Amino acid sequence: MLAELRVSELLDKTASSDPVPGGGSIAALSAAAAAGLAEMVANLTVGKKGYEAVEEEMKAVAAKMRPLREKFLKDMDRDADAYNEVFSSFKMPKRTEEEKEKRQKAIQEGLKHAASVPLGVAEDAFSILGLVRTVIAKGNKNAVTDGAVSAMMARTAVLSALYNVKINLGSIKDEAFVNRVRKKVKHLDAETVKMEKEILSLVDI
Repeated sequence: MLAELRVSELLDKTASSDPVPGGGSIAALSAAAAAGLAEMVANLTVGKKGYEAVEEEMKAVAAKMRPLREKFLKDMDRDADAYNEVFSSFKMPKRTEEEKEKRQKAIQEGLKHAASVPLGVAEDAFSILGLVRTVIAKGNKNAVTDGAVSAMMARTAVLSALYNVKINLGSIKDEAFVNRVRKKVKHLDAETVKMEKEILSLVDI
């Protein structure tokens, strides 16, 4: 698993001529970092004097972030696997009409999967932003910049994952699927930029 590599090993692997891990996996890693930072700010608030009124809310934020963080780490491999699925389908034989049809079907299914994985990352990363706003607005003020970095990493995760969605949509022939996903992409893109701006406006340093 990519998440089990040392940081230096992961970066070496990313920098190599191997196309995986690529931008989709790094988008998921960015989302995991965003979740981890938000969880940290929440945990730094729990038990601190002056924050008793929000302690339960911070515990709830931390509890929500933990499984998301773990999911994002798994998404790093899911994205790499989706790319490999597409790559393998292009290598299928195409000598006969039957083989060509089977290959084309596999390619299209693979491309849909390769678009769906980063779309899921983008949607989940977007869901973090509301919780990040909570830890910035109500959490430990000494960790407010950590919350700000969490927001920026979540934004990066969403937008970079969406780029990976878009590049796959360009080769998908199912118009209904493409139109449905493009609508989601447009909404997530606009709302993410808007929400990040709102969240960072709460950071007073």
